[in-house]
Amino acid sequence: MRILVTGHKGYIGSELVPALVAEGHHVEGLDVDLFAPARAVDLVEVPEIRKDIRDIDAADLEGFSAVVHLAALSNDPIGDLDPELTYDINYHSSVRLASLAKAAGVERFVFSSSCSNYGAATGKMMTEDSTLNPVTAYGRSKVLTEEAVQTLASESFSPVFLRNATAYGASPCLRTDLVVNNMVAWAFTTGRIRILSDGTPWRPLAHVHDIAAAFVAVIKAPRHVVHNQVLNIGRTEENYQVRQVAEIIAEVMPAASIEYAGTAGPDVRDYRVSFDKVARLLPTFVPRWNVRLAVEELLDFYARVKLTVDDIQGPRFARIARIKQLLESGALDSELRWTSH
Repeated sequence: MRILVTGHKGYIGSELVPALVAEGHHVEGLDVDLFAPARAVDLVEVPEIRKDIRDIDAADLEGFSAVVHLAALSNDPIGDLDPELTYDINYHSSVRLASLAKAAGVERFVFSSSCSNYGAATGKMMTEDSTLNPVTAYGRSKVLTEEAVQTLASESFSPVFLRNATAYGASPCLRTDLVVNNMVAWAFTTGRIRILSDGTPWRPLAHVHDIAAAFVAVIKAPRHVVHNQVLNIGRTEENYQVRQVAEIIAEVMPAASIEYAGTAGPDVRDYRVSFDKVARLLPTFVPRWNVRLAVEELLDFYARVKLTVDDIQGPRFARIARIKQLLESGALDSELRWTSH
């Protein structure tokens, strides 16, 4: 199958591309490559379109059987930097991409959504049918896109929506601004496991490798199984309170101490998620990772990339810091477009 992966050089994309290639697919990518410094290891190279998702046209999509749409402003802090820009890139451009894909004859459109859609759920177990209550521009952009693209479904165009749990784990394009990766990074560099809330909020968590495996399973699945379906991606036993994650890290690193930030309070993002539906519909998708295994993996990975304290919140591996660096240097304009490419 000929597949286009948008955001193929990102945190999930750089894991997904080799997984799809290993399945025998012809994979091409589309990316503006904002996060090149985050390349912790070499990427699997595939043909690519160097273009902003806002500028894609129908000709770019001709001949593809499937589009996997990962490209987005990828977390809450970036979304809050300019909410309207977040809606433009994450929502309007995503719906436009889906419309162009349908017109170009693309049969399957796999959208990377998020369990952030559940937002403030006060610890309830959420399913795909639960009321959505996103509390950030990022989460709201994902909800709006799901709603709009679902209306495009037809006999010839089959969208699928993957609400990924919060990702963790080593990836060729590393991120240290995700909760597990961040706490392990602080423990590795300082011996302190920093919690930036009061530690009580619930989060569903999934390893980036397992998230990539879910996309592969959806691509392989028969149309009638996944057509216009919303699927939570992860596994139910991988719901944790943030303080539980810290305790697991402390068990793996007995010399590390748990430290609550001085202004820590409750986080309004609080949700537990059921993953029973994906287990039922895609029995070949079996997540293989848990947080304890990932802590050990990350410690080894951080040693290999020589992670420093400056790397944790700096522009190398933290998305918002990289965006701000590019804006301040003039490499990006106010609409997050390259000025010199």
